[in-house]
Amino acid sequence: MTRVLYIDDDAGIRRLAARALGRRGYDVTVAEGGAEGCVRAAADHFDLIAVDHYMPGMDGLETIAELAKLPDTPPIVYVTGSEEGRIAVAALKAGAADYVVKTVGNDFFDLLAAAFEQVRARATLEQAKATAEAELRATNARLEALLSEVNHRVANSLQLVSAMVRLQSTALVDPAAREALEDTQRRIQAIAQVHRRLYTTNDVESVDMREYLGALVEELAETWSTDALPRALSIVAEPIRLSTDRAVSLGIIVTELVTNACKYAYPLGAGEVRVALRADGDAFLLAVEDDGCGMPADATPRGTGLGTKLIRAMAQSLQSIVEYDATHTGVRATLRATVH
Repeated sequence: MTRVLYIDDDAGIRRLAARALGRRGYDVTVAEGGAEGCVRAAADHFDLIAVDHYMPGMDGLETIAELAKLPDTPPIVYVTGSEEGRIAVAALKAGAADYVVKTVGNDFFDLLAAAFEQVRARATLEQAKATAEAELRATNARLEALLSEVNHRVANSLQLVSAMVRLQSTALVDPAAREALEDTQRRIQAIAQVHRRLYTTNDVESVDMREYLGALVEELAETWSTDALPRALSIVAEPIRLSTDRAVSLGIIVTELVTNACKYAYPLGAGEVRVALRADGDAFLLAVEDDGCGMPADATPRGTGLGTKLIRAMAQSLQSIVEYDATHTGVRATLRATVH
């Protein structure tokens, strides 16, 4: 049975409310005024509270304000003998779930009972919604923890593969074979770096490309810059977030372009390689450039040509192509693709 607390300073109205609402199936407790009502509400559990507006000492609005301080305030229906809209608006703003204008006769109690049912139905829906949202948040948290663990294991596995490739390359005598394995190792590291970003941040579905490319370029600088052939690698990137697969594609493209620049742009000495990433509307624009000797006139790939194929394949996965600026001194490669 639905328990109702009816707060009104009028003893006659309280008796009528107890009888009329009792006949309609409610278990009614009455309180003489706001102060007593707040005490009863704090001491017992009620499903609904009806509060009269005009009461001496503590009026209805003041009573609502005190009831709102309870840990779990039941829905409140405001009762007023005035049809002034400002009173109803004030009650709703104060926290009442609904209001009813007090009239003479059973019509008032029919309206009050109808308001009770509507308020209870809304409260049930809101509670169900809150429960569903809490369950959804808990499920999402579990999935994020699982994805984080998966990314952690993938990163560790890729790190292990990279270590095995490195060991194999050191055992080779053929310089070309050793170089091919070293290139493979860098490609694996580019992918592993994405998964490290995913499990070390709160977002397990997208990668901050400024942080990711910054770390990637730093690793490439450590690989390619030596005392004999110094390479100054720099990056300017905006904090663009990409999904995992798009981040991997872009990371491999940057790895291949920077590697090519470090290998071939400055055969006689030191040189600079610059990487830039910026937003361009709903897309992003990548640029990798150097001021070196430029590409061969026939654009024939140097080395095995695998890097060129990888660049083309990764660009296609981004629904884009890598273009080369023929007017630039050295090599300037650009790619424009959508963020999503």
